[in-house]
Amino acid sequence: MERIDVEKVIIVEGISDKKKIEPLFLDFVEIICTNGTVSTEKIEELVNEYDLDNKEVYILADADYAGEKLRKQFKRELPNAIHIYIDKVYHEVATTPEYHLAAALLNKHFNVDPKYLIK
Repeated sequence: MERIDVEKVIIVEGISDKKKIEPLFLDFVEIICTNGTVSTEKIEELVNEYDLDNKEVYILADADYAGEKLRKQFKRELPNAIHIYIDKVYHEVATTPEYHLAAALLNKHFNVDPKYLIK
């Protein structure tokens, strides 16, 4: 039986988050920025624009109030999305050390550059 790879998409809050995680991957991963809080309509636009119903969707948000609010919205609108969490001590994805992000991504079966797994 042939293995079918499903395209993975990560949704982050801002461009600084995207820039932080982009170099960690060995494979291409679509990274979508919400630019903060999003409405139900905006989520529907993202679903249609990026064909999210046919992709493996991951949510990587800050460990703060705004990040939790964003997660709740996506849990309602995209219940099959997989959530990736950072340690609350780092507060933001953009300030989280690469090794912590790489380990969190590896835990969700992303192909990450091993050099980022070293403290």
